[in-house]
Amino acid sequence: MFPTVREVLDLEPVRNGAPRVVAGERGLDQAVRWVHSSEVPDIATLLRGGELVLTTGIGLPPDEAGLRQYVSDLAGIGACGLAVELGRRYARRLPAAMVRAADELGLPLVELHRGTPFVAITEAVHSMIIDTQLAELRATEEIHQRFTDLSVEGAGPAEVVAQAAVLAGAPVVLENLSRQVLAYSAAGGSAQLLLASWEAHSRAIRPPGRTGFDAGSGWLVTAVGARGQDWGRLLMRVPSAEARYVILIERAASTLALGRLIDPDPEGPQRTLLTALLNHTMPVEEVMLRARALGVPLERRHLVGLVLRPALAAAAERVLSEMSVKALVGTLDQHSAGVLLTLRDRSEEPETLRRFAERLQRSDGSVVIAAGEGVSTPREARRSLVEAAQVAEAVRHPATGVVRLTDVGLAGLLHMLRDEPRLQTFVERELGPLLAYDARHPREQLVEVLRAYLDCGRNKSAAAEHSHLSRPAFYERLAKIGKILSADLDSVRSCLSLHVALLALDALRS
Repeated sequence: MFPTVREVLDLEPVRNGAPRVVAGERGLDQAVRWVHSSEVPDIATLLRGGELVLTTGIGLPPDEAGLRQYVSDLAGIGACGLAVELGRRYARRLPAAMVRAADELGLPLVELHRGTPFVAITEAVHSMIIDTQLAELRATEEIHQRFTDLSVEGAGPAEVVAQAAVLAGAPVVLENLSRQVLAYSAAGGSAQLLLASWEAHSRAIRPPGRTGFDAGSGWLVTAVGARGQDWGRLLMRVPSAEARYVILIERAASTLALGRLIDPDPEGPQRTLLTALLNHTMPVEEVMLRARALGVPLERRHLVGLVLRPALAAAAERVLSEMSVKALVGTLDQHSAGVLLTLRDRSEEPETLRRFAERLQRSDGSVVIAAGEGVSTPREARRSLVEAAQVAEAVRHPATGVVRLTDVGLAGLLHMLRDEPRLQTFVERELGPLLAYDARHPREQLVEVLRAYLDCGRNKSAAAEHSHLSRPAFYERLAKIGKILSADLDSVRSCLSLHVALLALDALRS
């Protein structure tokens, strides 16, 4: 960070010159990128912006028009200030025309009432700039080292966010595209205050570009994603978009994106093989070889992926052993377990699943058993496991027997896809302006008005009654919704799209 004009005026070599600001005080907080001394009247053509110009005035134009042009040229090129030593060209004060021009343009104009070597001022300011840049370089190196270590250690989002908050000394939040918090650090502050009405607050934060600072809210924001697909945003509440903050938030976002592509696997061999199939962390041929060594052949078999919630891996393994059914079994996360059944023939699938569900649910009636479509090769096993995981996530209540994709309906399908960025993008495209409006006008709740209208089959009278609004008030709000969304609410196609978006929004918020 560069020193400001105000800070430069506080340096001892400048104070020795008895400085007096005579114009442009509103520009004293501009950054000084460099100091340049010159006596030529067209010095502006040699500058790049951000310079503090020192002069004795002996080469300045003799007429008022020339002085005004000189000041105008400096301001136009982006100079941050002009300091004139009195005694050679101007005895006691600078010309009034020069002072007026500088004040109109906000260019700090300083009289130096005592002689002082310009080289002393230049050395002091340049040393200050270099020391600051060196400190920033060291801070940048520390940032890169910290996040490199986190990447190597396979740190999770919570650890990355916590480290970013420590380095910034400020709150940090990681959210998905639907403005739901995935991880956060309040940096010693109140987490409740930080996350209160977060979705509405986040929707009001609209920084420019992929990484930008929203001055109104005080949040620095960057997109998080990899391989051309963003899946979230990282937000840091800092006073400004200083370079060190930008470097910090972008490095943290890169670590988060990398972490999403990596799946450290410290558990047993069967779980290792299941996650290898799910995450492509091992060639399929090697998975087949290791599975065969475990006594679970995958080639020339009918494979069925199952996901159990809660994670009853041990119980599932015991039941399958009793049934003499070969399978890979392992815990996928703290909430679910995975099973890959290996059957001799497709015809065995219905009876095997029925018996397995009956026995497992006899010991735990709350377990959900979700199944993917059966496949014939190990390369397709991932598809079956992923489908089973999606079905398991879509099931809201305990279910008897095995649940398939055909059992979950549209709401279940949208619930399965709630972490899909494309679905989140669809919801934002369809409902984003209305959600943003509600965030700014919480009393109107237009999203709920739209929901009532669609749930009542577009029957406006019934919807008005359901919403406890008079018909004129309901019609007025409905018209406002159409205007905000640029949608024809009498169109079946438009309403269908909005209804699906509302169901998807419910799935995202569940």
